[in-house]
Amino acid sequence: MLKRTLSSLAILAIGMPALMMGGIIYYGLISLLLLVAAWEYSIMFQAAHHKPSRLALLGGTFFVSATRTFFPDYSLPALEIFVLLALAIHLVQYERGKDSAVIDFGITVAGLVYIGWIGSYLLDLRNLPNGAWWVFLALPCVWMADVGAYSIGAAYGKHKLAPRLSPKKSWEGYWAGVFTAVLAGMFFSYAYSTWGPLNVPIWQGGLLGLLIGLLTPLGDLGESMFKRQVGMKDSGNIIPGHGGAFDRIDSWLWGAVIGYYFIVWFL
Repeated sequence: MLKRTLSSLAILAIGMPALMMGGIIYYGLISLLLLVAAWEYSIMFQAAHHKPSRLALLGGTFFVSATRTFFPDYSLPALEIFVLLALAIHLVQYERGKDSAVIDFGITVAGLVYIGWIGSYLLDLRNLPNGAWWVFLALPCVWMADVGAYSIGAAYGKHKLAPRLSPKKSWEGYWAGVFTAVLAGMFFSYAYSTWGPLNVPIWQGGLLGLLIGLLTPLGDLGESMFKRQVGMKDSGNIIPGHGGAFDRIDSWLWGAVIGYYFIVWFL
């Protein structure tokens, strides 16, 4: 727990200045996280004797995140180009004797879409007007859901949430995480509306927290499914107490999408 806490503080110390400055600094940090996560994703499936295309996966993640930030009108064509490139690469692999090339193609495209395209909502959220405030409304709900679930689940969890995917997770922890996410949404919406530039009623902040608390655990469980499938405990080891970059951002991916569309559609 100490390593996990210290790592979280270090991430905040690096991430907060980048978040506040925005622009190329924030883009560089998030793009690096996505690229490392994509690299870890490819390593995970290589451990299960698959061969996703790193050229399509890493190149696509880079160009999708770059176009989403600087040339948004070209982001969808960038994704499409790299999906087609992935198919061409895996066609060649099949012709050279790689019988699982069609599965490898699916793994490549899934990683590109999930990490590259979905992950780029972390950039879209910051690029909204008052974007730094929106990021720090949505993501703390994710973090507080994680803290609530971890703390209460470790102490009082008795009923398994998903025993095959994550045996340590419990329904008690899950609902505690939902509760703390709602509290976080209400608190930060009030604070940012009172002392900041946002105008978010407390009930809407609580509703955002509720959606994040209910749904973002699926990001954690989704990555657990990948790791169970390939027989790995963590996606990497670059962040003490957390594992890899993919381990750290698995719930952020969901939180960024939920936060972005909630803000755009309802606020």
